[in-house]
Amino acid sequence: MMAKRIFLSALFIISIVFINNISAQTSDKIAYINSIELLEVIPGKVAASRSISDLNQKYKDELAVMQNDYNNKYTDFLANQNKLAESIKLRRMQELYELEQNINRFMKVAQEDVESQEAQLIAPLKERLKEAVNQVGIEQGFTCIYDMANPAIAFITPNAIDANPMVKAKLQQTRR
Repeated sequence: MMAKRIFLSALFIISIVFINNISAQTSDKIAYINSIELLEVIPGKVAASRSISDLNQKYKDELAVMQNDYNNKYTDFLANQNKLAESIKLRRMQELYELEQNINRFMKVAQEDVESQEAQLIAPLKERLKEAVNQVGIEQGFTCIYDMANPAIAFITPNAIDANPMVKAKLQQTRR
């Protein structure tokens, strides 16, 4: 009877130690970040934003000149169209149409250029942020770090297991 009690007590103690050991191994450290906030304070962001803003302003200034030229020619055309010969009227209408097309092309090119410049200037900052998040994740032993600004996981421990093959296999089994 005494041996049985000692055996059960030992078994109980071993199971408690085993459960504590398992829970210590599976206790996940999860963290979160806000990438928008972090991008605002990353070194180089102010200079990149200023550069993009300056480029955008240059395009706006040039667009204002083009629109002013168009408006002047359109106003002149409206004021004098009754006095113009038909061929001159058609030529001026064609000129106004071409100016409109030029303005539209210019706006498209300007927008694409600003977006391209923004991507070029911001991409390295985003890469630095990603590297910093990865370093913090590894140094602090986080299992994963969620990004609150973008509902995604910003970091996953390198020891994480890719469950895709297992899920694919399970899906193949249930398909039968």
